[in-house]
Amino acid sequence: MGVLQVERPAWMTEDLQVFDGAARKFLERECLPHSEKWIKQQHVDRDVWRKAGQAGLLCASTPEEYGGAGGTFAHEAVIIDHLGQLGIDGWGIVLHNAIVAPYIFHCGSEEQKRRWLPRLASGDLVAAIAMTEPGTGSDLQSIKTTARRDGNHYVINGSKTFITNGGTANFIIVVVKTDPTQGSKGTSLIVVETDEVEGFRRGRVLEKIGQKANDTAELFFDEVRVPTSNLIGMDEGRGFIQLMQQLPQERLIIALQAMAVIERALETTISYVKERKAFGKQIIEFQNTQFKLAECKTEATVAKVFCNHTTGLLLEGKLDPFMASMAKLWLSEVQCRVVDECLQLHGGYGYMNEYPIARMYADARVQKIYGGTNEIMKVLIARSL
Repeated sequence: MGVLQVERPAWMTEDLQVFDGAARKFLERECLPHSEKWIKQQHVDRDVWRKAGQAGLLCASTPEEYGGAGGTFAHEAVIIDHLGQLGIDGWGIVLHNAIVAPYIFHCGSEEQKRRWLPRLASGDLVAAIAMTEPGTGSDLQSIKTTARRDGNHYVINGSKTFITNGGTANFIIVVVKTDPTQGSKGTSLIVVETDEVEGFRRGRVLEKIGQKANDTAELFFDEVRVPTSNLIGMDEGRGFIQLMQQLPQERLIIALQAMAVIERALETTISYVKERKAFGKQIIEFQNTQFKLAECKTEATVAKVFCNHTTGLLLEGKLDPFMASMAKLWLSEVQCRVVDECLQLHGGYGYMNEYPIARMYADARVQKIYGGTNEIMKVLIARSL
């Protein structure tokens, strides 16, 4: 059961436990040995995507008829957990699998599903979604990137920033205005396959506080022409609705990522305070250490139960935007608190990057920002009152 001693949820079936073991072995074999290199070079090697495709880890929740592994979101939850537990959560496989691919599966035409999903599942395509712009942040209704119709093509102009997988992705869902006069009703989602267009340019890989293994980048679109068949769905102006439909799952993902890191932080810290000595005794023997870890374990246990519950709701099709916002808000706040307390218990060593807790601390801070800031989460939750 691990440090939290929480029973397995009902959705963790025997088949899923087999997948759990296989996913763990793949990540330990193909990713963990390269994690330091990926952090230093600020991107994950391209070949690991194809290896993950061969191992059935890409598009794990996409039906087999479209090239996926035929699982459910529970399979994605397993991957999320192991990425966080092993400290290789800078790899953008979760965005590829559980955020971008579902837009195609749930909102795309049959032709789009058959054209793109098998290539996403194989790793031939690496996915990103380009929402945020330099002047918009969480305000997606105010984006400026446009897609002008010209015969049987769209011509895309604009720029995006803070794009996860931005330096590597060759399959990008771009949030655009197909009718700038209509506000959110003029928003559409259009796919850009970057290997097949002119006018697309990647900016620099951004220097971040944490999450350094991910190639978060700026993207620029200058008269980029794509076929009108790349519009996701049948009609223009559906983009904002499509975004809203997928946001509960995206916010639950952030909560699950937080949970994995919380558990890793606790396990790492408990091990450290049992080994480290000060004033002639183990740090765990000090009452302050015991009290701090008792508080952290209590919060973490409650958070774990909540995560299992909300994951179950999503699998049953019952996770509403309010509950998803609560999960994102609560778990990201708990993550930052627990990791901060754990770093403090490491003393000066906690501030050294060679210790995992230091990187967890730097990586955690963005969790309260992306996916909609926690301030936005509170606004959304308040609407349910």
